[in-house]
Formats: sequence, structure tokens, C-alpha cells
Amino acid sequence: MNEKIEKLKGKLIVSCQALAHEPLHSSFIMGRMALAAKEGGAYGIRANTKEDIAEIQTQVDLPIIGIVKRDYEDSKVYITPTMKEIDELMEVKPEIIALDATQDLRPGGKTLDQFYEEIRNKYPDQLLMADCSTVEEALHADQLGFDFIGTTLVGYTDQSRGMKIEANDFEIIRKIVAETEHLVIAEGNINTPQKAKRVIELGAFSVVVGSIITRPQLITKSFAEVLD
Repeated sequence: MNEKIEKLKGKLIVSCQALAHEPLHSSFIMGRMALAAKEGGAYGIRANTKEDIAEIQTQVDLPIIGIVKRDYEDSKVYITPTMKEIDELMEVKPEIIALDATQDLRPGGKTLDQFYEEIRNKYPDQLLMADCSTVEEALHADQLGFDFIGTTLVGYTDQSRGMKIEANDFEIIRKIVAETEHLVIAEGNINTPQKAKRVIELGAFSVVVGSIITRPQLITKSFAEVLD
């Protein structure tokens, strides 16, 4: 593991993303968002699209978890779903590439196992993060050989519907940490400093926080709703 990745241990990764329909959608803005995150104490950035990543790399020298969110008609998978997205990300070479590692089939009916093998054959040295939604998916990703196991999609898939990452004092994270060999990155609805601290205490290698830091329309909404 390189020095930049080692520095993520016990630290905060900030997700700087704005999709096409969101007010802050702009590579320029995401670059400045990443700079603001660094000034606030972030040790890493998670970002979407090669364009945003390229801009962020001009602003901060922090390790980046890169993804591409793209919808395909024949699949529910939208986080780095095919080799097209992997190839795009490799043009800017983020330190880590994250991809949906759920049981759902990728576009074209491809399984996670098939996709993982395809990536490893083409880019054997690239660090990979598995975005999972259940303990079972995390264990499978660990067995496949993903370098990092993430809880990114807990509650967002059919198989994890109704599940909450913070339930029973982060029981999902505790189980994954206890039963996997690879490093666990906690992510998904970790929306207070206290929750972030707790998942590190429970053994997560690092923690990703996004919307509560980088989506002002959602932060504003949480204040506005209590005043309605």
C-alpha cells in the first residue's frame, strides 16, 4: 500500500459529487469543493467522472476514489457498471476505483465475478473498492479480492431495502470488519461527526461522508423542513 493510501487510516474521505440535475454540477465547482474539504481536514476525496477527477487533481494532492455513475436500460447497477467506465477512469488514474459489488447483474447480464476478472486482467495493479449493500455481498467481494470493502449501498438495493447502516450500533459494519480480510471503508448515511467517529472505533479503515458536507440543497432542506 502506498503512503498516500496509508494516510487514510482512521481519517475522513469527503465525497465531492454533483449530478447533472443538481445546482453545483460543474467540474470547476467540484475542484473547489475538494479544496475546501482538504482545508477542513479531509484526507481523501471520492469523485464521479473523469472530468471532475481531472479538475480535482489540479486542486488537491489527496488520494481519490473514482467512480462513474451511468444508467443502462438492462441493469440496476449504475456505479461504474462496465469496462467503458473503468477505461474512462484509468485515463485520469485515481488511486482507487470503486464499483457496484452487489449481487445485481451488470449490463449485458454480466456477473460481478466476470466483471472483476475482466478488470483484473486489464488493470492488475489498480486498487479496487467494492460498493456493497449487504454483509453477504461484502463477504463475497472480500473473497474475490477487492482491496477495500465499502458499505456504500446499504439500503439502496432491493436486497437491502429498509436496512440502515447505523442500526444496532452499526451491526453491519461490525460484522463486515470481523469477517473480512481486506480493509473496510464505511460509507452511506454517516451524517454526523459522532457517527463518523464511531465507525472508526468499530474498526473501519476510513470513513466517507458526502451529502451532509457537499450538497447544500439537502443541508438547507433539513433546516427548512423543521420550520414549515
